[in-house]
Amino acid sequence: MINFLHNFDPQPLLFSFGFLKVYWYGVFIVLGMSVGLLVVLFLAKRYKIDRDYILDLCFYLLIFGFLGARIYDVFLEWSYYSNHLVDIFKVWQGGLAIHGGILAGILVIYFFVRRRPVLGLSTRDGFLFISSLLVVGLAIGQTIGRWGNYFNQELFGRPSNSPWSIFINPANRPMEYMNNSWFHPTFLYESLGCFIIFIVLFCLHWYFFKKKSYNTPRYLLIVSLYLILYSILRFFLEFVRIDFAPIVLGWRWPQIMSLLLILVTIGFNFWFYKKVKNNL
Repeated sequence: MINFLHNFDPQPLLFSFGFLKVYWYGVFIVLGMSVGLLVVLFLAKRYKIDRDYILDLCFYLLIFGFLGARIYDVFLEWSYYSNHLVDIFKVWQGGLAIHGGILAGILVIYFFVRRRPVLGLSTRDGFLFISSLLVVGLAIGQTIGRWGNYFNQELFGRPSNSPWSIFINPANRPMEYMNNSWFHPTFLYESLGCFIIFIVLFCLHWYFFKKKSYNTPRYLLIVSLYLILYSILRFFLEFVRIDFAPIVLGWRWPQIMSLLLILVTIGFNFWFYKKVKNNL
């Protein structure tokens, strides 16, 4: 596998038939979403949540999560898109920012649960419970979806001579690295990291279910672990990545967002547990 990645020159197009063109990026995005949905449905069944409830929610999540991820990416790279407006719609070329998808997803879940309560839970508890299921699916979806970046030859890292480094076609190399052929496979690092996060979250859900210890603090723990672990992973990966990102106070913008997510998550946990303690 390592040898294959080191020498393979991937192409973005899977196949074309007349005007129909199928890209690897789209295939992996759809595959990631499909597997993620199956995982969420599997967990939801254990908690006796109606299948249609999850499907209806995921329908809105796919639409608004996709839009949020795209809008966020366009915002970050507006200096480019402002001069290439048509490229905003060329999603098969890549350009989905996970932070935008997460922010949009939070809003969708909150308003959906508020409109359609689940298992008799309050809006707050229902939001945390449903979110704890969805982050498991999101983690495995990211694991698979990141391979689309590999075939697009994007989001790679700095030049590397390691055995697991990947070949990048000269057409996709930044000008300052034109004389380098092999680069860090940051897509692979993130994919492996997300898979580990998925295993942790899935096992926690399984453990809590078996122990019948499924209450709101447990749901919050799972959601918080995803946000904190993924943010830590992304923060350190940004030191290796060389794709464009706005620089703020010497740090790449995704690093700033990752730190903000960690702080907000920790702050919410303190607020939540203080409120629970005061209600005892």
